[in-house]
Amino acid sequence: MEAVFFDMDGLLVDTETVWLEVETEVMEQLGAQWTPGHQAHLVGGSMERTVDYMLAVSESTVPAWTVREWMATGMVARLAGGVRVMPGASELLDALRDEGVPVALVTASLKEIADAVLKEVGRDRFDAVVTADDVLRTKPDPEPYLTAAQLLGVEPVRCVVLEDSPNGVAAATAAGCAVVAVPSLLPVEPAPGRLVVSSLAEVGPSDLRALLAA
Repeated sequence: MEAVFFDMDGLLVDTETVWLEVETEVMEQLGAQWTPGHQAHLVGGSMERTVDYMLAVSESTVPAWTVREWMATGMVARLAGGVRVMPGASELLDALRDEGVPVALVTASLKEIADAVLKEVGRDRFDAVVTADDVLRTKPDPEPYLTAAQLLGVEPVRCVVLEDSPNGVAAATAAGCAVVAVPSLLPVEPAPGRLVVSSLAEVGPSDLRALLAA
């Protein structure tokens, strides 16, 4: 196992409820309503996809860049008040670092949002960070994970990805990585090269190595 890649939203930190709050407020500004069903439709996707969807649902003529700014500003402001690390995530991260396994954070979120999370979680706990601003195509495209592998100088097929969404799982699988899925808003089915668990507290470095070996 040459490296492990952590997704951020819903996997490393519990931000899905924060996203729902911000999306609801922005949709109110656009004169429309937002539901958990709308959020589930977009989980694991890019900011651009979210903004386009919100504008389509609201039929608003507000410029996309304005909605994007409302979203980013709202998220950063809320995250500045602290974030909740998902069960088992911090312990697994520390265990991997103790064993000298390179670790990267790979997220479809914007850099400013990732920076707000890392300010709370600790940027120095990751050997590399890949955000939506670092790639041309974000998840479910494999580019984010291929970029992380390149930054760390490792082979994707010797890496394990930790994800919570179907989009993220699709990106990791397309990159050739083994996957541990901790489903959040949407279900993820077991598959070859994929372990599905209810919490990262259920796995340790040895479990990740066993998955890769299998």
